[in-house]
Amino acid sequence: MTDKDLNINTDRNLNPQSKTNLITSRHIIDIVKYRVVWLCITALLLLPGICGLIYAGVKNPHHIPLKVGIDYTGGTILQYGVQEDVDSSDLGKIRSGLEKIGVDNPNIQIIHANVENQAKDENIKNIISIRTKFIGEETNTTSEITNSISQDFQNPKLMSVSSVGPTLGKELFKNSLIALTLAFLGIIMYLTIRFKFDYALAAILGIAHDVLFVVGAFALLGIFKGVEIDGLFITAILTVVGFSVHDTIVVFDRVRENLRYYSKKMSFGEIMNASVNQTLARSINTSLSTLITLLALYFFGGVTTRDFVLAMILGIAIGTWSSIFFCSVLVEFWEDKKTQKVAQRA
Repeated sequence: MTDKDLNINTDRNLNPQSKTNLITSRHIIDIVKYRVVWLCITALLLLPGICGLIYAGVKNPHHIPLKVGIDYTGGTILQYGVQEDVDSSDLGKIRSGLEKIGVDNPNIQIIHANVENQAKDENIKNIISIRTKFIGEETNTTSEITNSISQDFQNPKLMSVSSVGPTLGKELFKNSLIALTLAFLGIIMYLTIRFKFDYALAAILGIAHDVLFVVGAFALLGIFKGVEIDGLFITAILTVVGFSVHDTIVVFDRVRENLRYYSKKMSFGEIMNASVNQTLARSINTSLSTLITLLALYFFGGVTTRDFVLAMILGIAIGTWSSIFFCSVLVEFWEDKKTQKVAQRA
């Protein structure tokens, strides 16, 4: 028998007045009283990311609000391990050398983190990552790039070459959008059948809130840190969507259960307050245990999965917030408006 079952059985053995006192005596936070505060905090959390998306959409050449990787645009990434220290002043020399051999607008990054763990050669101190347009196998561009890097650094080691064709990049982008759309439609259908459309709409807005926060954060990271999104980012978004709606369903399930027993004794706002507080510990504990694991992966894992893990961390943290302080507030607000309309008609 679960803790949930024990709570229900205990409540059934109490008289109605004792039930009401019991359910209203467990409040840690007041959702209804401070709902304007929670909504204002939510708006403040989303505002920087929205500004970043708008700025990036205007600034980027193709008006894409995120800095997309070669998974979607097509191109080639070459990574060279070097023994020397590399700083930002060296980027100009590298770019000039590449432009002389016909490599237009190369995107160059210096990777310092975990080089000792990633590189087989212990003498390698830094990795120079060069992203350029798609390089076919029939060209000698790779060897020309290697010769250009050799002019500035001693014995650079070509560690990896990753290429994606433009056609494949467009196909991956289209499939990613289809996957997100199908996920949203499936969630709407499930929640509408299990609860009702008001709950489904609140959950979908909560998911959109979480996705917008993560996407906005990566738009800012793309502007200030040059972070690009790839196929793993879409995987992280879909995982965040699943986690967010799961947490929201737990709260809504408790609301439906409490309505069954207390709807005649308490207002909907009181029931929502009680339901959120009853599931609060469970939501926080679940999120914390997941975040601890993800933080370990972020700080001690590899560089290649770091952005994926960061998206998961941001998504789970904001998903916990939205299920408690956003979706619940929306449902309570709509129910309150319905009650007021009914009272006015009467």
